[in-house]
Amino acid sequence: MITVLYFARLREALGTGSEQIALPASVRDLEGLRALLVARGGTWAQELAPSRPVRAAVNQAMAVGEVPLADGDEIAFFPPVTGG
Repeated sequence: MITVLYFARLREALGTGSEQIALPASVRDLEGLRALLVARGGTWAQELAPSRPVRAAVNQAMAVGEVPLADGDEIAFFPPVTGG
């Protein structure tokens, strides 16, 4: 099982701040997890589409695409932050 966290607009749009997911054998990396979530359709497909600006962290370290995932990992998805 992995823990997936959603922050800011993602939490609001998806209606949840976190969930536990048992990774299917076919999902081995961050890109695969995002594709799995997009396959849920609806708001999931809209908010996590590859064309949307979404950042990710695996175990509190910024991550992209092919970062491998393992049981016990914590993955966070959040929109990019701007500041001044």
